[in-house]
Amino acid sequence: MLQCLSVICVDSFAPFVFLLLVIGGTARPFYPLPGKGDDGSRRPLQTFRPYNVAHRGSNGEIPEETSQAYLRAIEEGADFIETDILSSKDGVLICFHDVTLDNTTDIAKYKEFANRKRTYEVQGNNTTGFFTVDFTLKELKSLRVNQRFSFRDPQYNGKFQIITFEEFINIALDAPRVVGIYPEIKNPVLINQYVKWSDGKRFEDKFVETLQKYGYKGSYLSKDWLKQPAFVQSFAPTSLVYISNKTELPKILLIDEVDIPTQDTNQSYWEITSDTYLDYIKQYVVGIGPWKDTIVPVVNNYTTNPSDLVARAHARNLQVHPYTYRNENQYLHFNFSQDPYNEYDYWINKIGVDGLFTDFTGSLHNFQEWTSPNHRDDKIESELLHKIALLVSPYE
Repeated sequence: MLQCLSVICVDSFAPFVFLLLVIGGTARPFYPLPGKGDDGSRRPLQTFRPYNVAHRGSNGEIPEETSQAYLRAIEEGADFIETDILSSKDGVLICFHDVTLDNTTDIAKYKEFANRKRTYEVQGNNTTGFFTVDFTLKELKSLRVNQRFSFRDPQYNGKFQIITFEEFINIALDAPRVVGIYPEIKNPVLINQYVKWSDGKRFEDKFVETLQKYGYKGSYLSKDWLKQPAFVQSFAPTSLVYISNKTELPKILLIDEVDIPTQDTNQSYWEITSDTYLDYIKQYVVGIGPWKDTIVPVVNNYTTNPSDLVARAHARNLQVHPYTYRNENQYLHFNFSQDPYNEYDYWINKIGVDGLFTDFTGSLHNFQEWTSPNHRDDKIESELLHKIALLVSPYE
């Protein structure tokens, strides 16, 4: 009797085991394709929790502002990929953070460029180096990008090129799900001083024209915006005001450390975070992007009481997207016990920010997946279990 029962159980159980193997091996009968919705369209941008903004791509792992860093960030779950936009000598917009090439490229090994070193005034200070504005795009493409920090993985040093703004946009548009872009109008004073376009237009004009060329348009959360999401950011208030008549795309005013004035208007941190200025700038922007340690001051590597900046911004319906969150111990204040998840928890659940710039996209994505509900995934799981039950029922 026991032997017979055992045979019956095995025979009945076999189809179910096979079913599980099929599900585990392919997942195609029940799950949509990766990044695809049930109707075959690209999965939309999530808007129910703070945005995961990949700061210069997943640059904690791969050299910043490279195509591979952005592809990695998309793979890791970024909502937006962030980039800094500068210009080459011949007026091509490129993705690069520093106005000089010295710190993150191999420019020093090129003897043919040795005479290109210059000293220019940048934000009130004399800066010496190899400036992007003194190189054509072809010359810039001949360089290779390195990790900024020596304590990060060096295996990709010297392997990847500088990319153009248009190449960056295509990375986002080719993603298997909707991935937003978050470009910065970088150092517009310097760019407009040293780069001249034949049609007489300025850096900001070229920046907006590029976005429009690829279909980026619409106000925040509009149908057009949700199709191709984008935030436009800058430390230069005049640039954001200037483009406000050229695009409805949502804009973010970046705010530097308390001792650094704005690069174009020479306003202090205290002035641009005052109630009066927030009331003014909210006409042009949907949010602010402050350095995180200005929101929560730090003393002896311990966070202190937070300021009221987030509350005052939210009272004016302004979003707050602080920067930059990094996993390494030297960037984690002692309060967080060297644990980036503790830091994310503090900023999301206690400070209440609306987006975070992070060098480690995967860490932030994992934290949010584990700690915040995802109603879409819950629905898929429920439907999957229902289909499994229907398929198994004939063998019960």
